[in-house]
Amino acid sequence: MGSGCLKVTKYFLFLFNLLFLILGAVILGFGIWILADKTSFIAVLQTSSPSLKNGAYVLIGVGALTMLMGFLGCLGAVNEIRCLLALYFTCLMVILITQVAAGLVIYFQKDVLRDELSKIVGNLIVDYDPENGDANLQDAWDYVQKQIFCCGWNGPKDWEDNKIIKNQSMLLYPCSCSSTEVKPERGFCNLNGPQNSTEPSDDWPVHQQGCMDGVQNWLKDNLGIILGVCTGVAVIELLGMILSISLCKSIHSEDYTKVPKS
Repeated sequence: MGSGCLKVTKYFLFLFNLLFLILGAVILGFGIWILADKTSFIAVLQTSSPSLKNGAYVLIGVGALTMLMGFLGCLGAVNEIRCLLALYFTCLMVILITQVAAGLVIYFQKDVLRDELSKIVGNLIVDYDPENGDANLQDAWDYVQKQIFCCGWNGPKDWEDNKIIKNQSMLLYPCSCSSTEVKPERGFCNLNGPQNSTEPSDDWPVHQQGCMDGVQNWLKDNLGIILGVCTGVAVIELLGMILSISLCKSIHSEDYTKVPKS
C-alpha cells in the first residue's frame, strides 16, 4: 500500500474512533439515565424488574468499554501501533457478535418479556395507593398514562382490580387516565355517584386504549429510526474492522520494506 493510501486509511480510522468515543459516551449516558430517571416508563420497569437495572449496569460497562476502545483505536491509528490495532479489531468483532446475539435473544424471547412486563404493570395497578405506595413509581406510571393517552396495561378494566377502587362506595377512577380537559396530577377522581360493581370502567371518562397498545404503536412508529440506528452502528463497526486490519497489514508491509537487504 502506498504512503498516500496509508495516510488516508489512518485518518479515516482516526475519525471512526472519534465516532466510537461519542457513541460510547451516548451509551454510558443512556445507562446512567435509566438508573436515575424517575418520571417515565423506564422508572416503572427499573424499580420493578431487577433485570432492567442489571441491563443498565451492562450499558454503562459497554459505554465505558466503547470509549476506551475508541481511545485505543485513535492511539493505534495515529502512532501506527500494530498491537493496539489488533486489540481494537478483536474488541470490535466481539461487540458486533454480542449485538447480533442480543438481538436474536430479544427477538426469540419477546413473548417472555411481554409476559414479565404485563405482570410488573399488573402488580403496580393492583397495589396503586396515592397515600401509602411508592410515590416515585406511581408518579412514573401516571406520567406514562398521561403521555401515551392510555389507561391500564390491557385497558381501563385493569383498574377494577385495584384495592382502593374495589373497597370504595364511590365510583372512583384513576385521574391520570382521564380523557377530560381537567387532569389532576395523580391519585383517584370520583364521579359523585354510587359505584357500579359490574362494569364500572364503562362509566369512567378515561382513554379506552391500553398502554400495551400505546407502547407497541410507539415502537411501530419509531421502528424505522431504531433499525436505522442499529444498522448505522453495525456498518461503522464493520468499516472500523476493515480499516484497522488494512492499516495493520500495511504497517507490517512498510516495516518489512525498510529492512536493509544484504
